[in-house]
Amino acid sequence: MSIEKINQAKAEIASTSAYKTITEFFDADSFCEIDAFAKSGEGYAEVVAGFGTVEGMPVYAFAQNSDICGGAMSKAQAAKLKKLYDLALKTGAPVVGFYDSVGGRLSQGTELLAGCGQVLNCAASLSGVVPQISVVLGTCLGTSALNAVSADVVIMSEKAQLSLSVTGENSSAQYNAENGVAALVAKDTQEAVSMAKELMLYLPSNNLNMAPQSFEEAPVECESGCIVSKTVDGNSAVKLYNEYGKGANVRLARIGGQVVGVVSTKGGMLDCKATTKIAKFVRFCDAFSLPVVSFVNCTGFESIKSAAKAASAYAEATTVKISVVTGKAIGSAYIALAGTGANADVVYALPDAVISPVNVEAAAFIMAPEAMKVPVDQQSAVAEKFAQENLSAFNAAQNSYVDAIVEETHLRQTLISALDMLSGKRVPTLSKKHSTI
Repeated sequence: MSIEKINQAKAEIASTSAYKTITEFFDADSFCEIDAFAKSGEGYAEVVAGFGTVEGMPVYAFAQNSDICGGAMSKAQAAKLKKLYDLALKTGAPVVGFYDSVGGRLSQGTELLAGCGQVLNCAASLSGVVPQISVVLGTCLGTSALNAVSADVVIMSEKAQLSLSVTGENSSAQYNAENGVAALVAKDTQEAVSMAKELMLYLPSNNLNMAPQSFEEAPVECESGCIVSKTVDGNSAVKLYNEYGKGANVRLARIGGQVVGVVSTKGGMLDCKATTKIAKFVRFCDAFSLPVVSFVNCTGFESIKSAAKAASAYAEATTVKISVVTGKAIGSAYIALAGTGANADVVYALPDAVISPVNVEAAAFIMAPEAMKVPVDQQSAVAEKFAQENLSAFNAAQNSYVDAIVEETHLRQTLISALDMLSGKRVPTLSKKHSTI
């Protein structure tokens, strides 16, 4: 083939929307394409794939090419993706997929099914080995949708449609965000690409490497008085799943320049969605050895099934785990989210924290029945006073249920010191395939 025809083919591929998206994602002039001229039927394969750097870090990526047969999955596209996944496994680098496909080339029949199965198997094999991010930019149906939502983090453009069904029912970005599928929603393709690039700065290349370090930045001034914002490095937080399980927040952030996963509860009972969100996030952090810092203000769980998921995620995680009781930690909430009995490495508490085996009203009735012989409308205040005097952080510290009581102004430096101290943590585990919870 002549150089002129090769250059003409390159120009044809480079003019597509998928090529423009993937080159926008990578650092300038760093993208190296894989199987650039692979054919699918009479045309080129419906995906652009290759490797490059993002902020200097090696990354593999693919972008389904909706300009070619609507980006439909084919055996050629599947073979191209399998090669990319295999290279990512060999080299230990993250995989980012940009999805925009009308489905599959059904005329290829069982060959298509076999190819799709290989892609799903490759992605599953990589899970927990290298970070995987899916960016859904347009239509994403059938097997492509199944592959997309199997990633560690799913980003969706507002115009995207994600569904296992070809009808696309209930598949909007907002719907998927509210149901815990989409971790982030972007206004358009450009913002979605920017979100994916930012995430790369918080993730290690693989499960054996550390996340990128950064210079320490002072916390930003926060009018809302949020203790998390006062503690983490300024402008470092990436909030995930904000539209799902709103009783708790999860985010990636930095403390003293080190990447951590932050869990914060907002008081009251945690519902099923919030608890499931926490469990999923903790398992993700543990897979890539990201320390988990939990700010606990919780009176319990609404669902015993989801509570078991959270308790199991914390107990099984061998990554660094630091808990800070900021308000109330009652019964199962203390045990699952903050207690050293559930394998927390260090537990801190603010001076006004309350730690109790049961809710404060019940504790007061059991432990100080005479004090509760007041009119019903006064019992809550009496119970709170009892809790501050008898269920305080100081009482918990006296019984070794809290390692230290820390004032809010000193909390950030305390956490930085604890993270440094625990950076060499090593925990042997039992020989097993995986837990069943």
